[in-house]
Formats: sequence, C-alpha cells, structure tokens
Amino acid sequence: MSNFWDSIKPATRVPVAVQVDLSADQKNLALKWDDGLQTQVTARRLRQNCPCAECVEEWSGKRTFDPEKIPLETKIIEIEPVGNYALTFTFGDLHRVGIFNWKHLRELSG
Repeated sequence: MSNFWDSIKPATRVPVAVQVDLSADQKNLALKWDDGLQTQVTARRLRQNCPCAECVEEWSGKRTFDPEKIPLETKIIEIEPVGNYALTFTFGDLHRVGIFNWKHLRELSG
C-alpha cells in the first residue's frame, strides 16, 4: 500500500543569490548564485519587469505602463533584502515597491 507522503514530490529548490554587486554607474546588477552560476541584469530590465501591483494589473496580469518608455539610463539607487527570499530596489524614478524573489531575479538575469 502506498503512503501518502510517497506521493508528494518535493518542490524544486530555487537558487539563492549569495552575492549582489551594483556597478559603479548603478545601471547593472551582478548576481552570484549558490549553485555557482553568475548572472547580470540591467536596472532598466528590472524596472521594466517590476512585479508590484502598481506595475501589473492584479486580475489580468498586464503591465500598467509601456516598458519601452523606461529610460535606458535607469539606475538602482538602493538595494534592500526582503527576508531570505527576495530583494527590493529603489530605482532612479524613486519607484520602490516591487519585491523581486530569487526565482524572478534568476529568470530576469539568466
């Protein structure tokens, strides 16, 4: 007879960033992950893909702005951890409410 716990598959573990470095011009973020991968992402790409309720309609999942209108010179002016699962950024336009979990950061920077 099969045990209930035998039928449950463990969730795939999401890599965690162990080092986050902002470039001197504040336009690029370099991430080192606990699985050894190193990735990079621009501040503009992060701002274009902010997951917050101000940037994404809750029911439709559509962006509330045109991502192409985010300036190429977008900068990150502050980085803060959110628990052990995410980062939040303050961008040059002072937008700061998005929570970027590790999975989302990995997808954007990969």
